[in-house]
Amino acid sequence: MTLTARNMISLTTASRAGILALSVSVLLGGCAAFSPDAGMSGVADVAANTIKKDVIAIRSVDDADLANTLVAQLLRRTLTVDAAVQIALLNNRGLQAAYSELALAEADAIEQSLPPNPTFSISRISGNGGYELERQVVGDILALATLPFRSDIARRRFREAQLRAALETLRLAADVRRAYYQAVGANELVVLLNETKTTAETIAQLAEKLGHSGSMNKLDQAREQVFYAEITADLASVRQQATSLRERLARLLGVWDGQLDFKLPKALPSLPRVPKSLPNIEVEAVSHRIDLQIARIELEVLAKALNLTEATRFVTLLDLAGIYRKTKDPESPPFRERGFDLQFQVPIFDGGEVRVRQATESYNIAFNRLTEKAVNVRSEARDAYRVYRSSYDIAGHYQREVVPLRNIISDEAQLRYGSMQIDVFALLAEAKLRIAAQRASIDARRDFWLAQSELQTAVNGGGRADSQQESRSPTNSLASGG
Repeated sequence: MTLTARNMISLTTASRAGILALSVSVLLGGCAAFSPDAGMSGVADVAANTIKKDVIAIRSVDDADLANTLVAQLLRRTLTVDAAVQIALLNNRGLQAAYSELALAEADAIEQSLPPNPTFSISRISGNGGYELERQVVGDILALATLPFRSDIARRRFREAQLRAALETLRLAADVRRAYYQAVGANELVVLLNETKTTAETIAQLAEKLGHSGSMNKLDQAREQVFYAEITADLASVRQQATSLRERLARLLGVWDGQLDFKLPKALPSLPRVPKSLPNIEVEAVSHRIDLQIARIELEVLAKALNLTEATRFVTLLDLAGIYRKTKDPESPPFRERGFDLQFQVPIFDGGEVRVRQATESYNIAFNRLTEKAVNVRSEARDAYRVYRSSYDIAGHYQREVVPLRNIISDEAQLRYGSMQIDVFALLAEAKLRIAAQRASIDARRDFWLAQSELQTAVNGGGRADSQQESRSPTNSLASGG
């Protein structure tokens, strides 16, 4: 049940109570004012402290020119992941819409913090040479009495809106990081498969020549030719995937038309020398997660609302009218009337228990959800760090052990084939396994950088990917050894 305030008091212009109510309204109304940046300072602080990036709410031509200039400067160079995130924060229109929603939330907060506007009314009734004149100033006494509570709630709601805008900022940054690493990983696979296609084409031509000379039967010849056919189809699939991932990144960056020729690296970054050590990952997540901060503010707001509901549970109707009436009758001298009229509701059937119960249970719901979220945040942080460390170990193992050993084996096979110690079939088999190891190494490095992005998200907030491990390339014929 929504608390309704029909507690209107009608006061005459001459009454001291009316003058006092009007003065209080004007005084309190002057205390509420819009912030210079529509609340963006709170968002900027979160962005600077968590992801070390700048944010701009574009609300003028100068703001737009500044953002466009910064974006153009960043697009001239090959994009790093940090540059991509910064471009998105300046150029993504969905994020700008979230900042406009923040400005709208500030307007709502200011509205809730203002006292009700007083209403002045005058009425005149005449007839048979006489008249009756009445003047009133009407103000909402209950709204004035509860204004400090409502103002405090409005301020907390606005802080919650600031955190929601900051959460949208972190969510966009996390999405850009994921899209960036996926797109660059796909680029590296394209380069590898291009080189592999050249090798496979040479192998297929050699197999065809051996077949014509009678040195290779049709079965072995078909096996080597299908290797080339599979690589060709696999390359086409990976190219399409790379194009789609690039387009997804372009959407997040908010670029179009002449900005679509942005440059991406051809290979993923190398692994860091040592992984991060985060022994207090749970504490950091609970302390920094924006969604937890929002849930805490929501709980505080509901606690304030519960206190306000309990304080006003019996007061739902209180009308007090100060009366000043001047009457003139043709047959008698003018006379004036002063007095008041008091009307209140007797809480016989509804003593406010329903409203109090609703407010209490709303608070309990928020408390339990906050507790659940805190438990989940701890689990997400632990899981994200475990995935991060295991991804680092797996990628490092491929980088230090598997790929170098495969390269050694391939080189030795080349030497033995040159000295006719092995045949062409053994050489081709080793080439396939080396390519499969290189491809798996690229996938492992991509998964590591995605895991690092998820770790940052688990600590700061901003949403998580649907799955920790991204799907590998569409065709895995090389991984099976062909």
